[in-house]
Amino acid sequence: MLFDTHAHYDDDWFDADRDQLLSSMPEHNVGLILNPGCTVKTSETAIHLAEQYEFMYAAVGIHPEYSMGVTQAEIDQIRSLSEHPKVKAIGEIGLDYYWEKRSPETTPPREKQKELLRIQLELAREVGLPVIIHDRDAHEDCFNIVKEYTDICGVYHCYSGSLEMAREIIKLGWYISFTGVITYGRAKKARHIIENLPMDRIMIETDSPYLTPEPERLQKKRVRNSSLFVHRVAERIAEWKNMTVEEVERITMDNGKRFFSID
Repeated sequence: MLFDTHAHYDDDWFDADRDQLLSSMPEHNVGLILNPGCTVKTSETAIHLAEQYEFMYAAVGIHPEYSMGVTQAEIDQIRSLSEHPKVKAIGEIGLDYYWEKRSPETTPPREKQKELLRIQLELAREVGLPVIIHDRDAHEDCFNIVKEYTDICGVYHCYSGSLEMAREIIKLGWYISFTGVITYGRAKKARHIIENLPMDRIMIETDSPYLTPEPERLQKKRVRNSSLFVHRVAERIAEWKNMTVEEVERITMDNGKRFFSID
């Protein structure tokens, strides 16, 4: 079965059919789902969903997009939420420089993002949980910070860096996760990276409801992504690694369960 290690079922796009969709996952070969939070509120929702569905787990954290104005009370709330038995990581946390040129007036300054990242890495160290890293157009700064925390394990979700950096991340004992972006026609760099990474450090995800894979993405009507399509990621990795899809499913399931300490 498949483990979608990063999906946002707290998103409004699922409001109309969330229960129906999630209830159908086991019959579609999806055995586990991890829902990370991006704010205190969505972290709470992630836990609520994990309580409802045996196969779902949660992560709690504050996304770099919300770095401005984060209070100590909110950090304390994340710490408290992390004690829930179905919370398996702090995340998603990290750095995001993508919007600096597109909407600079609403993008948190880099120093604010770095400050929040360090606060949450220290929180992960304190509570003994791994971290889920969001790194968008901030590769050097993000890696320079995370490598300061040699006693923490983490995963770079929706990886978009270089092969060289991926190798350095793996040297830290960390993991790399890939989304449906690797099914896109321009994914030549991703292929080169995946072909050269050890399978025991690779996880798969959808980042639902975003990043719908091909061929669903190519339909005329916009298709919402969900864990129903995580098999597309496994299939593409199997193709590039010259493995069976079943082998990729099994290995990435084992990797995810090991990383998130799921029995």
